[in-house]
Amino acid sequence: MAKATWNGATIAESDATVVVEGNHYFPPDSLHREHLAQAATTTFCPWKGTASYYDLVVGGQTKASAAWYYPEPSEAAATIKDHVAFHGGVVVEG
Repeated sequence: MAKATWNGATIAESDATVVVEGNHYFPPDSLHREHLAQAATTTFCPWKGTASYYDLVVGGQTKASAAWYYPEPSEAAATIKDHVAFHGGVVVEG
C-alpha cells in the first residue's frame, strides 16, 4: 500500500497507484480531500498534457502546489486521468 503524508497527516493511501516516471499517482477515491485546495497553478508536459495543482492544507499550514493531476491527459497518459501525485516535502512510502 502506498501512502502520502505531509505535516503529520495522511493525504492519500492506496494499493492501486500508477507509477509514472518514479511518481506514485493516487486514484481520486484514495485522497483525503479535506487536505486539498485547488490551486491556480498549471504546467505542461509534452507527453502527458496540462497538469492542474492542489495546495495541501494541514494543521493551519499550506504547502503551495504540492500535488498535481491531469484532468484531460493525452491518450498516452490516459491511465493517470484525475490521479494525483505529490512533491515538495510530501513523503510517499510504499
